[in-house]
Amino acid sequence: MTELWNRAKQIIPGGTQLLSKRPDQFLPKGWPTYYEHALGISVWDLVGNEFQDFSSMGIGSCVLGYRDQQVDIAVLKAILAGNMTTLNCPEEVELAEKLLDLHRWADMVRFARTGGEATAIAIRIARAYSGKDKVAFSGYHGWHDWYLSANLGDTKNLDIHLLPGLKPLGVPKCLKGTALPFTNLEQLEAIINDVGAVIMEVVRHDKPDSAYLKAVQDICINNNVVLIYDEITSGFRANVGGYHIKLDINPDLCVFGKGMSNGYPMSAVIGRKEIMEKAQDSFISSTYWTDRIGPVASLATIEKMEQYDVPYHLQNSGEHISLGWKHLSLKHNLDIKVKNSFLPLISFEFKENHQELRTKFIREMLKRGYLANSVVYVSYAHTEKDINRYLDNVDEVFGMIK
Repeated sequence: MTELWNRAKQIIPGGTQLLSKRPDQFLPKGWPTYYEHALGISVWDLVGNEFQDFSSMGIGSCVLGYRDQQVDIAVLKAILAGNMTTLNCPEEVELAEKLLDLHRWADMVRFARTGGEATAIAIRIARAYSGKDKVAFSGYHGWHDWYLSANLGDTKNLDIHLLPGLKPLGVPKCLKGTALPFTNLEQLEAIINDVGAVIMEVVRHDKPDSAYLKAVQDICINNNVVLIYDEITSGFRANVGGYHIKLDINPDLCVFGKGMSNGYPMSAVIGRKEIMEKAQDSFISSTYWTDRIGPVASLATIEKMEQYDVPYHLQNSGEHISLGWKHLSLKHNLDIKVKNSFLPLISFEFKENHQELRTKFIREMLKRGYLANSVVYVSYAHTEKDINRYLDNVDEVFGMIK
């Protein structure tokens, strides 16, 4: 596998298409890197080694687990019926109606196939509606020019929103000053007169602050600014639909992605009619946004989520793991910080020498048959038995690290 990775680096810039899948993000020269097949939470590498996935579960895309039978059967039927033709698939209408039924405040839907695309669509629509170029943002929103342009003015603008030190090479310099970061109300109020849209994540690792979100909404309403919620990470995990439903705070537009289709490419922008209709006045169009697999996978995924109350399972499993981390850190007198405000996506951090100790944790868990990290995207396929076995191994590794 090391040889294959070395070959890849010679012909694929960066070695892979996704920064989050590069082995040097985990364990250089030790991470398996490539897989042969997967099922549930198990992943088999190219030489037949089986690993239990207690890390990202396909970078958060496989909420139900790998190769979910209910979803895959629906997808196989779609493939056999023809995935792409000159005509449109009826499932995209069904999915649009389902999303609007889940989000009664919204009136219209546009589809794409990746989260970054859908976010870029939402920004385009918001700019078309407001007539303003500048956007205020909080959180991570993808790789497109509109977002990375934030680092044209100050290379540290994205440090706490995404990753430190990102270079906006290739982003047109004329976009400098069009994406403005904020982390509090004072920063937002200082720039609100200049922007036509505000985009923010509702929740990731930290506890959502309803009062803060409501204050941001009020600022947007009072200044006629389009409010966009990016729920690519948070959507369809704590509840079926957007997390903002639980908070009873509605945006003007909302973006969904990987959480809704269990590993098959699909994303959506939903929103208020008067804003969404601006998509007709701007050219927003792509061939593969009309394939059949994406809508079919989403419909099957959402159906299973509702049928088995998958979000309830994710919450319980996330709590089980995070309480296990806390108990074991106390047992071994390890100083860690556990982030479990959003239980379907939990993490811990060693308070001293985090990167070094995290690497040791990954290495030792890998020896025990686990794809493990300090961040866990919980899935429906994680059973209580799986979690108890995982925590037994964490117990050993925490003791070794201490």
